[in-house]
Amino acid sequence: MPFETVKDLVVKALEKEGFGILTEIDVREKFKEKLGIDFKKYVILGACNPPYAHKAILAEEDIGLLLPCNVIVYEKDQGTALAIIRPKVAMQMVKNEILGNLAEDVEAKLEKVFSSIV
Repeated sequence: MPFETVKDLVVKALEKEGFGILTEIDVREKFKEKLGIDFKKYVILGACNPPYAHKAILAEEDIGLLLPCNVIVYEKDQGTALAIIRPKVAMQMVKNEILGNLAEDVEAKLEKVFSSIV
C-alpha cells in the first residue's frame, strides 16, 4: 500500500483501540532541515492510551522514559513498512509485575492494530 494510506490506516486503527498520537516526527523532513539530505518517507508516531499510561506511571514513576508506544511507517522498496513496539519486551527492563500485566494488555491492543493493516 502507499505510504500515506498505511499512515492513515494505522492512525485510525490506533484510535479504535483507544490510542491517540502525542507526537509525529517526520524523519524525512528533519533530515532535510538538519542535514540537507534527501531521505525516504519515514515517520515515527508516538501513540498513547491515556488510561494505560496513567496506570503505568502510578506503578512506576520513571516509566515515562519508555513512553509513548512508538509506531513507525516508512517507504521500503516498492511498498511501505509498518512496525510497532512490543511493550512486553520493552517493559522487561523494569522489574515490576504491575507493568508486566499492563504491557500484556497494551501489546494485545497494538497487535490488533498491526493485524488490521497487514
